[in-house]
Amino acid sequence: AQIAAITQSSGDLILNVDSDTTLAPDVVSKLAHKMRDPAVGAAMGQLKASNQGDTWLTRLIDMEYWLACNEERAAQARFGAVMCCCGPCAMYRRSAMLSLLDQYETQLYRGKPSDFGEDRHLTILMLSAGFRTEYVPSAIAATVVPDTMGVYLRQQLRWARSTFRDTLLALPVLPGLDRYLTLDAIGQNVGLLLLALSVVTGIGQLALTATVPWWTILVIGSMTLVRCSVVAYRARELRFLGFALHTLVNIFLLIPLKAYALCTLS
Repeated sequence: AQIAAITQSSGDLILNVDSDTTLAPDVVSKLAHKMRDPAVGAAMGQLKASNQGDTWLTRLIDMEYWLACNEERAAQARFGAVMCCCGPCAMYRRSAMLSLLDQYETQLYRGKPSDFGEDRHLTILMLSAGFRTEYVPSAIAATVVPDTMGVYLRQQLRWARSTFRDTLLALPVLPGLDRYLTLDAIGQNVGLLLLALSVVTGIGQLALTATVPWWTILVIGSMTLVRCSVVAYRARELRFLGFALHTLVNIFLLIPLKAYALCTLS
């Protein structure tokens, strides 16, 4: 559907919006203003959960989106390379998309068509073509997020596979970008690995010595508290202290899921 729209369009800019996403009235003008720079190939807006008040999970995901946009994407944009312009709200330069369309349409992984994570894949293609990718925090888009754990975990499994696949695709691109982006890619992957090793070590200590791994619990708990406190201060919202719950979701659900995703990339 995207490719049909791109090939039949005539405008200079193309806006990609998910079907469950509602845009603020000024989103188009704000993204288009950022695209006035011909060096910019794509720009994304800030995502929020339109159904954030439904369940504890939707509240948690809304905070997760805030962090992903206003920490991760904002930092990457400072160096001109947002690594994933998210599908719910992203604007692209049509001339750049046309030049990348063949690569985009024939995305393969180990010889098989790859039919998810198209937003991250297209963003990396933009970067590989020499364009900058940007984040516009004032362009607000509200999207429906999963309200049950089963739906959330299926979404996270798709995203994890996409992230692992496209991290491999991005490796040749990183040397041409600011060194911060290499640090960012290393940090996101090594950080997850260190957390997983800490958890496995703690479980091993409990199983082999019947002693509680207090140091592991203390370090992870302290890092969680610092992170949530800093975000609550930056956002000027105390609700972000509740994001500490995400650490438990991460340890007991997302780490095993990402390990499974890594083993089932094909």
